[in-house]
Parts: sequence; structure tokens; C-alpha cells
Amino acid sequence: MPECQNCGSFVTTAYARVFAPDGMDRPRVCPSCEDMVRDGAEVRKARSARNT
Repeated sequence: MPECQNCGSFVTTAYARVFAPDGMDRPRVCPSCEDMVRDGAEVRKARSARNT
């Protein structure tokens, strides 16, 4: 089962396939990471609250 590298939450295989970098099977952040966002090839702290 794929897990988020940031928070360890379960993500679906389809989510990991789409959002994980090429050659990796775990995404760097997921929808459960309310304070983190992807920024190009990096992950950074969100500048504003995400409305989830």
C-alpha cells in the first residue's frame, strides 16, 4: 500500500501513480497534508490555509 512520504497516510495506487515523482512509488505530499504543497520539484509549507 502506498503511503505519503510527509505524513504516512495511506494513498491509493492511482494517486501515487499520478502524483509521485517518476521512479518513485510514494508521493511527497497528499490531500491529508493540509500544511504542505508541491511546488515544482520541491515540497513547501502552504502560504495560506487549504479549504479541505
